[in-house]
Amino acid sequence: MGTPDFAVASLNALLEAGFDIVGVITAPDKPAGRGQKINESAVKQYAVAKGLKILQPVKLKDPEFIEELRSLKADLQIVVAFRMLPEIVWNMPSKGTINLHGSLLPQYRGAAPINWAIINGEKESGVSTFFLKQEIDTGDILFTVRVEIDEQDTAGDLHDKLMNIGADLLVKTVKAIESGEYKEIPQDKTGEKVLKTAPKIFREDCQIDWNQPVMKIYNHIRGLSPYPAAFCIFQDKTLKIYKAEAEQAVHQLEPGSFQTDHKTTLKFACPDGFISVKELQLEGKKKMKIDEFLRGVRL
Repeated sequence: MGTPDFAVASLNALLEAGFDIVGVITAPDKPAGRGQKINESAVKQYAVAKGLKILQPVKLKDPEFIEELRSLKADLQIVVAFRMLPEIVWNMPSKGTINLHGSLLPQYRGAAPINWAIINGEKESGVSTFFLKQEIDTGDILFTVRVEIDEQDTAGDLHDKLMNIGADLLVKTVKAIESGEYKEIPQDKTGEKVLKTAPKIFREDCQIDWNQPVMKIYNHIRGLSPYPAAFCIFQDKTLKIYKAEAEQAVHQLEPGSFQTDHKTTLKFACPDGFISVKELQLEGKKKMKIDEFLRGVRL
């Protein structure tokens, strides 16, 4: 059960490991873009190419879907970047339902663990596999792998690292369940005292506050790149910033004011330094590198 690219790597790894995938459950097709072309999920496209049986329920409690799911007689269900499941679904297989999550649980439960780890300036993240329970991301942990976060890593970079490491961890987890050789660790027994969460990201979470310290803004930009992207209002237009560098410096400039040489540099002032923009997108324009941008606009 999965929808985006992150889940394709896991499905591919399970197939290559020789497991019998009796069905793939993914999001319904939906129109997208200006032409409202029908958009199929990344998981569906992969499953079609591999000739796998596909179910695309609109509602997960639909009796017809439940009946079809039951008829697959799966021993185990695997969830990677999908929706919250009702108990009638996750409790169906004899060996239960496991989930691959992009954090070191119990830290960063929620919809956007990769983004929030970088926004919060974490130095490491990881992937966890666990059995599903009623409350989201709270089930007993099976296995984890730790991953270092480099200072330049964006959410996109960490996504790709965790996607591949997570696929390998999932194969290890399924083999352990198959052989019965695994231990379950309740999340309240991990010794974590303060838990950070990873709620869904909305537009208001993406707006840059230039009054924040420079490193906090830098992490905010990294944590939202390439999607949904941090932004500010610049000369009455939305300016998305995808790549930037942080410069710590003492100055007297107003936070949010900018400096440019009109060729290769555009810097925004923060209380303790500057954010130097490297890749951006102005409302109504395409995404571009800073030198290309400065050649085409008059500031």
